[in-house]
Amino acid sequence: MKKLISQIFVPFCCLLFLTFLFFSLNPISEQIIDFLKKDPELVLKPSNQYQKNEEFSFVKSTTNFVPYSKQDIKNIFYSIVNNGWSDFTFYCPNEYVRCLEDMKEFSKNQDLLTHLNNFVHPYNGFSNVRTTISETGEIQISVDYFYNDLEKQQINAKIDAIYEEIITEDMDLEKKILTIHDYIINHTKYDVSRNNDGESEYRSYIAYGPLLEGFATCNGYTDAMALFLTKLEVPNFKVAMTPEENSSSAGHVWNAVYLNDAWVHLDLTWDDPVSSDGKDYLQHKYFLITTKQLVEVDSGEVTVTEHDFKRSIYRELKET
Repeated sequence: MKKLISQIFVPFCCLLFLTFLFFSLNPISEQIIDFLKKDPELVLKPSNQYQKNEEFSFVKSTTNFVPYSKQDIKNIFYSIVNNGWSDFTFYCPNEYVRCLEDMKEFSKNQDLLTHLNNFVHPYNGFSNVRTTISETGEIQISVDYFYNDLEKQQINAKIDAIYEEIITEDMDLEKKILTIHDYIINHTKYDVSRNNDGESEYRSYIAYGPLLEGFATCNGYTDAMALFLTKLEVPNFKVAMTPEENSSSAGHVWNAVYLNDAWVHLDLTWDDPVSSDGKDYLQHKYFLITTKQLVEVDSGEVTVTEHDFKRSIYRELKET
């Protein structure tokens, strides 16, 4: 009799356990099912004050953070950086079958990330971006930015002071840009040490270098000019030359400016040449010139390749 009771008791206990397990796991199961629907609520933070509102041909700001194509992924990433968000999470929908593969490919494309960085305000330019991709479809983006709050405060104060000193309201827009171009060059030396060795005591790779320390690489010149152009409410972005694989060139960056209904080039670095005699020179060879003029200037006795840029990315800068 005891054996029979034991045989009945064991299945009963198993049934009781399974019933308990079902009801205890049911809320968790519902959470998993809800997550796999790929329709979780996104957390959208306010944009910072440096968000750009311009529309570009290559990439556009978006408020729709559900991707269905590679272009959507580019637009979402651009919008995250353009909004100044340090972290953001979005999700791949079921309908976009290659979403995870495309996202992994995108996150490893440093060339593309560099170019996307050129379309945002300098203060929203990132120094590093980390992407965590979950097989469930969750994409987490974490962004480190070049400028800290103190640097932005100091640079903004310096820009206001310079503007008050050199700009007058009777100047037309081109004259204002020329005056700022000349001021930056006359108060800045190219940071040869950082260019040659990758090391320098100056923060020459951002606008802090030329505006507060007097030294810049092409990145510093370009950021400083971009900040002034934005203050003048002139649409602008940065243009990057990407070195060919195995090239000894470190790359180059300069400004694109929208003036008189056309996009033109502005390169302070090449208008502030490093001279063999140690003297300071100021040129205007690369001041507000068209793409056609840029090609002509670079095709002189010595061919310049540092301005070779991808037309498929910087589509505003047309040959005509």
